[in-house]
Amino acid sequence: MTQRFKKMLQIVVVLLSLTVIVNVGYHLMQPSEQPTNATAVNKKVPKKQAVAKKQVVPKKKTVKIDWRKPSETKPYPKLAEHPNAWIRVAIKKQRVYIMDGNKRLYRMYASTGTKGGTPTGTFAIQKERGDFFYNAASGEGARYWVSWKDHGIYLFHTVPTDENGNYNLAEAAKLGKSAASHGCVRLSVPDARWIYENVPEGMRVVIDEK
Repeated sequence: MTQRFKKMLQIVVVLLSLTVIVNVGYHLMQPSEQPTNATAVNKKVPKKQAVAKKQVVPKKKTVKIDWRKPSETKPYPKLAEHPNAWIRVAIKKQRVYIMDGNKRLYRMYASTGTKGGTPTGTFAIQKERGDFFYNAASGEGARYWVSWKDHGIYLFHTVPTDENGNYNLAEAAKLGKSAASHGCVRLSVPDARWIYENVPEGMRVVIDEK
C-alpha cells in the first residue's frame, strides 16, 4: 500500500467520524417530542364539565277507591280479640281508623261534613242504628247507619242514596277524597255494614282535624 493511499484512507475515516459527530449533536439539540414526567404532571387537565341531570318529579300516586268494596283487602278485625278497640276519624285525611291502643287495625275511606260540619272531640257509639233511612229535608238517605252523637243526628253510614235506596254515584265518587256530607261520616257500603253489624254500643269515637 502506497504512502499516498494511506493518507487518503485516513482523510476518509476522519471525514466519516466528523459526519457521525455532527449528526449526533444535531439530534441531541432538537426538542423532545414526548413530554417528560414533569411536563405531564404540570400540564393542566381541564375539568370535566358536569352534565346537569334532568330533575325527575315523582308522579303523585293515585289511590283507586271503590265505594262498593271494603277499603282494605285484608279481613276486618275481630273485635272480640280487641276489647279496647276504638274508632278514630281523621278529617284532614278523610279516613276512619279502627284502633287498639296506638295500633291501627283497619283503615277505611271516608267523607266527613263540609265547612266543618262534623263535630270534633270524643264521643261514643249510641244505641240507635238501622239498615236504612231517608231524610226528605236533605233529599238523601243511606244504608247501615250507626249513631255516635245526638241519638240519630250524627251517624256512620254508607255513601248516600235516594229515597228508593239507589246510590248517588256522583256523591259516592267523593269518598276518601273530600268532605261531602252534612256532618255524618260516610263510608263504603261494606265498611258501613261492618260497623253496623260489629261495633258495640259504648265504643269510643275520637274525631280530630288531623
